Amino acid sequence: MQVDRFVPVEPARVWKVLSDGWTYPLWVVGATHMRAVDADFPAVGTRLHHSVGAWPAQIQDRTEVLACEPERLLELKAHAWPSGAARVRITLSPEPGGTRVAMNEHAEAGPAALIPDLAQQAMLVPRNKESLARLDSIVRNRP
Repeated sequence: MQVDRFVPVEPARVWKVLSDGWTYPLWVVGATHMRAVDADFPAVGTRLHHSVGAWPAQIQDRTEVLACEPERLLELKAHAWPSGAARVRITLSPEPGGTRVAMNEHAEAGPAALIPDLAQQAMLVPRNKESLARLDSIVRNRP
């Protein structure tokens, strides 16, 4: 399920936020606490160790980097057990006056993978549009 947003800054500024794992709870809807970030994040194989959901009923899990091309692509496997895991692909495409940020997410493991695509779309599209709106705010306003 892909959503995209035009952000009126160069890809390097968007990448600065994407490559800082500590910012994820600020812009990823549902992420509430970052417990640890591997030192070389976002190198392939590194992980974010996060919590999702409202306290005290938080799920503590991880997200692993599957692919990384600085200022172009970040592909992640986001775990939130017991619901499952999702593949999240974020691409940055330079455009006149800014960057097109696209986010594609699809459940690929666990019970969430059994949800039909249309139902996944109904849940993920609004969530990811809001995530990109939050990312936009951080990118444009962060010093």
